Amino acid sequence: MDMDPVDQARRLAADLFPDALAVILAGSTATGRATASSDLDIAVLVPDGGETYRETIRFEGRLVELFVHTRAGREELFAADVAARRGVLQSMYASGRVLVDVDGEAGRGRESAEADLREGPPALDPETVETKRYGLTDALDDLADAGDRVERLAVAAVVLGGAAELLLDHHRAWTGGGKWLPRRLRAADARRGGALLEGHLHLCESGDPAPMLAAAAEILALTGGPLREGYRRTWRSPAEAAVPDRR
Repeated sequence: MDMDPVDQARRLAADLFPDALAVILAGSTATGRATASSDLDIAVLVPDGGETYRETIRFEGRLVELFVHTRAGREELFAADVAARRGVLQSMYASGRVLVDVDGEAGRGRESAEADLREGPPALDPETVETKRYGLTDALDDLADAGDRVERLAVAAVVLGGAAELLLDHHRAWTGGGKWLPRRLRAADARRGGALLEGHLHLCESGDPAPMLAAAAEILALTGGPLREGYRRTWRSPAEAAVPDRR
């Protein structure tokens, strides 16, 4: 049997979702970068009344990540992805390969996804940015002082994540996890994001934190600078936090 991933995705759609209104193949298989072990990332729009869910299955020996949803479910997932600042399903619709499109449903989904992606994620509120500045300042101090190699690597991961969040928010750019974090960083700010990533790589290879410290410090300066003394937060219980502040 032909094991071409695109043809596999077509067979999966026909076998498992014969009534689908739209099927989009995303990820590396949609861009021609798939390897023999690459999984299939597939968004499936099902008729109203169906379920919205995510499921991992194996089809013809290949791992498949299914993102199944109704029209209403798609809008809810789009909203959740915007709130999470990731735009996962939007990216699938916007850049994926359309395998099934009934009455233009895939096209309408793509238009909505592209509008979200153009708008970008919501900016972090000032209090959150301040807290992230404080956290990154503390992590940079720890990284500069770390003598234990294992601890240094652990703190470097905190610095990478904290600096990335601030830089991506500064540019109102989407974030991502795993391999998508460096991709998002380079797309948002090739120089600063690239310097942060290269500094992290240099530290992992040599143990020298200096380039990473410099790159993260530049990002911190771009977003308000170091924050130590003067930082204060008043604790609000979960019940209090759930009540809107109407002052």
